[in-house]
Amino acid sequence: MRHVNYVLKPVKINNAKAKDKAYALTDGGGLIIEILPSGSKTWRYKYHLDGKREKVTIGAYPAFTINQARDRHEELRAMVERGESPAKAKQKGIVVRKTAAAAAVTFQTFAGKWIDETLHYRGAAYRAQIVRWLDAYVYPEIGHLAIGEISSEQILAIIEKRLATPVTADRIRVTVQQIFNFAIRKLVVKSNPAIALRGSVAVPPKKHHVHLVGPQIGAFWRAIDKQGAHAATLLASKLLMLTMVRKMELLRAKKTEFDLDGAVWDIPAERMKMKRGHRVYLSRQAVELLRQLFHFTSASPYAVPSISRVSVHMAEVTLNHFFKRMDFGVPEFSPHGLRGTAATLLRENGFGRDVVELLLAHAEDDESVAAYSHMELVPERIRAMQFLADKVERLAAGAEVVPLRA
Repeated sequence: MRHVNYVLKPVKINNAKAKDKAYALTDGGGLIIEILPSGSKTWRYKYHLDGKREKVTIGAYPAFTINQARDRHEELRAMVERGESPAKAKQKGIVVRKTAAAAAVTFQTFAGKWIDETLHYRGAAYRAQIVRWLDAYVYPEIGHLAIGEISSEQILAIIEKRLATPVTADRIRVTVQQIFNFAIRKLVVKSNPAIALRGSVAVPPKKHHVHLVGPQIGAFWRAIDKQGAHAATLLASKLLMLTMVRKMELLRAKKTEFDLDGAVWDIPAERMKMKRGHRVYLSRQAVELLRQLFHFTSASPYAVPSISRVSVHMAEVTLNHFFKRMDFGVPEFSPHGLRGTAATLLRENGFGRDVVELLLAHAEDDESVAAYSHMELVPERIRAMQFLADKVERLAAGAEVVPLRA
């Protein structure tokens, strides 16, 4: 038995026409059907609770027939009699369903979303490294699991398998933690099981790259030519020293970036670590090395192409392996150490910090200083790069001339 005398008939509802503004037909007990300007018709329930007027949508007509709408109306009226809000209950149910649906998403699927939405501003090499770690170590263990079901113990098991390489193990922990932080912001999960694992990996102190001093620079330069390697590898190793750029900034360089007649190399912002374009002023020696390099690699758009495929640039491991097998008296010397070598050499010979920092394309740590410092110091940078090349040339020849005072 219904407790409300309902009045609407199907024929009246069907004949109701749309108007410029929405209007309602009353069925009884707060149950109405709203006719929208679009012509659609929706059942709603209006009621008072705790002195406030509320409204909750039941559903569209004719998907909800008159009888179905009235049955649902009776259920909602009973909730109001018990002091419960149908509108708030519906909202809570929506949130619960969304949360449950989101929590059912697998870790791998959600990690892909995290990569797309948060790592787009990072360099390609950084993103590729993150993807490799996830593919190799994380997805095989928990990629298929719902993200809301993953425990700290499962993440710890992944980390413990990589403890032989503690830096990698800790980076994996940080990556998983970042993915869960993103999931919390998206209301997919309420807690981060990776946070409890902070400190679970003993990461050794970070070592600075070894740099060369004095006669070591000459020994290094002479050792390059003694190696049995492709001309592109030899020339690229020397250019790293004379340009002071990062390894991948050179390896990914295209020939169109260079103006050898003007002795400048403009690296676009998207290939720079700090995402700002950088101009390298080329010494006479650097220009000559580049002319040789372009001669050997004429079939490639890249300045330093792969030895086996001219359509792609040289892989970074090629230079890494080349440096590892060089024996000139300094063990564990890496390509990145050339930046520190060049910077130290220039500072020791009177070039200021501002000039060297510009040559290295470093960002100013002090934001207020960075905001007001627009100096490019072009003449000083040109002089510094030519001094560097001349100095290396003299050290490589084994003769360092000390000028006498006039």
